[in-house]
Amino acid sequence: MRLEDQAAHPIDALMAQYASGQLSPALHGLVAAHLAIKPDNRGFVDALEELNARELEMTAPAPIRGRDSRLAAIFDAPVRPARAQTQADPIIPAPLADFIGYRLDAVPWRTVLPGIREFHVPHAEKSGGEASLLWIKPGRIMPSHTHDGTEVTLVLKGGFSDASGHYRRGDIAFADSDIDHRPRADEDEDCVCFAVTDAPLRLTGPFGRIMQRLFGH
Repeated sequence: MRLEDQAAHPIDALMAQYASGQLSPALHGLVAAHLAIKPDNRGFVDALEELNARELEMTAPAPIRGRDSRLAAIFDAPVRPARAQTQADPIIPAPLADFIGYRLDAVPWRTVLPGIREFHVPHAEKSGGEASLLWIKPGRIMPSHTHDGTEVTLVLKGGFSDASGHYRRGDIAFADSDIDHRPRADEDEDCVCFAVTDAPLRLTGPFGRIMQRLFGH
């Protein structure tokens, strides 16, 4: 899902879509993890959820076609076993760990470049986008790239810098086709991020074509 008005107020747009239930599962998990790490926006989200509830209460009820048959289908459907929750992780908050399906110490990483590992969340593609965990060694620089769509990144550990600013644990960074950046991990510790994109990234460095093969999924 592309975020509306993201150039002007990206965080506000993201929080509003979270409060109204419009985000993909990947972005929903990202925002829930952000609120767990840094509850700065929790009051704003609570206010939006209350407004949405009031609007729903004021909405006139509408008849549902085939109500009885739909209810019967629901009650007749087999009960699915509850999905086991991922154990608590000090780095990845529970809502995001449940979506990813792994604790940080059990993630099946693959090395994409020296000092850079990635885990591509396979079921994220069901909602029309991609989601990945990235583990970057201190001081490592990501290849220069831009985006055909939107990239939303949550820092889970450490931090990184690019042309748009410096981001630490709990911060959310936005990038789109107007940004050509080369994120660099902080020198003091490993950087772990969760990134959600709605279109493929495009590497822009001199060896972009070679790197694109490494980053391709």
